[in-house]
Amino acid sequence: MHADRFLTASLRESPWGAAISRVLAAAVAAVDPATAVRKYLEVRGDQLLIGAHTYDLRDYDRIVMVGAGKAGVPMAQAAAAVLGERLSGGVVIVKEGYGAPVDAAPGGMLLLEAGHPVPDQRGVAGAQQIAALLGPLTRRDLALALISGGGSALVTLPVPGVSLADLQSLTATLLACGATINEINALRKHLDQLKGGGLARLAFPASLVALILSDVVGNPLDVIASGPTVADPASFADAWAVLERYHVSDRAPASIVSYLQRGLAHLVPETVKPGDASLAHVTNVLIGSNRQAAEAAMAQARTEGFSSLLLTTHLQGEAREAGRFLGAIGRSLALDGDPLPRPACLVIGGETTVTVRGTGRGGRNQELALAAVHDLADLEELILVTLATDGGDGPTDAAGAVVTGRTLARARMRGIDPSDALARNDAYPFFATLDDLLRPGPTRTNVNDLALLFAPPI
Repeated sequence: MHADRFLTASLRESPWGAAISRVLAAAVAAVDPATAVRKYLEVRGDQLLIGAHTYDLRDYDRIVMVGAGKAGVPMAQAAAAVLGERLSGGVVIVKEGYGAPVDAAPGGMLLLEAGHPVPDQRGVAGAQQIAALLGPLTRRDLALALISGGGSALVTLPVPGVSLADLQSLTATLLACGATINEINALRKHLDQLKGGGLARLAFPASLVALILSDVVGNPLDVIASGPTVADPASFADAWAVLERYHVSDRAPASIVSYLQRGLAHLVPETVKPGDASLAHVTNVLIGSNRQAAEAAMAQARTEGFSSLLLTTHLQGEAREAGRFLGAIGRSLALDGDPLPRPACLVIGGETTVTVRGTGRGGRNQELALAAVHDLADLEELILVTLATDGGDGPTDAAGAVVTGRTLARARMRGIDPSDALARNDAYPFFATLDDLLRPGPTRTNVNDLALLFAPPI
């Protein structure tokens, strides 16, 4: 992705804007899904090498590919190029707008699009096709699963008695309450037949290898895309606790409440647990994460003349609180040279949440940036950039936003108030007015979010 796609009004005006945009581009390029797949997947004669694992291709009659996530297209294309004629076909589902032209689909593959973050009927239809492909597999077959961020919503196969509409309602309610992805996925795993190890259970007794691009803080494999190929440590009690924590058990669809209560009473099967026989032939390989993007950003920042430091890849919590925190860090950086003297770049990775209080438009990265506007006001040559690595922040076409020491003054000149916008969860129009939304377009990767604080030389 060309660095120019990350430029905004503030970056175009800054003498350091081009350098900063190259840092952002380097971060995204470092977690390019196709590159990651090629690094971990190789064929040597009759041997298939996947990370540290070797598979004798003569032991298998068929190789099929399934996948779900925003990075599905480049992952599938790279894997298909490595496997060549050995690939017998497959189904990969990606977010709407993240697909590819029909002629870009690998031979025998179906590349489908579905809704995100709220699941839709296309995701159900795609999940049914995945189930139909995996169900008949035998010990003489090998399934390759390509898992990336967004897979939880994109592949949906509700448990009996629960409808898609019920899951849509619950997902929307939890997102509005500020529930974390881990909490939402704990419920999804207990209400879906492919999540929580369900895909592995369905593919058994075939061999199953999952290549996983993480979009979850800390990279817990059971949470990424709701862990379709790994054991689920969460129980029905954990799932029910999420409803209680956010006080939505009385608002959840009756079918979901009924199913969870049956699970609590041990009347329906639990998700796949450690030691389950269906996991005996499963290998999971993590091929990319937020840390890789953060480290690439630091390396490029050094190339551009900045001292750089990774503060954390575990930033979580309310976006507006995180924004105030980063605003305070920015003031220390700009005024005290702490924790680095100028020119400096601080890199922060993770994923925050938003509790929706208003009716505005935005996403967690935009809200985080908006919350920092007052704290960064009047700081000379201080720039905060927030970035969703997938190119889409919340239900918008922006990946994040840019804040400088001049943002507050520029907003006041245009008659817009950041505090008012924050109260209404209306970050998108605020930054759109200033032409400071990041709009690189879909990156077709997804490894959480990055926030970068730059203090160029004065």
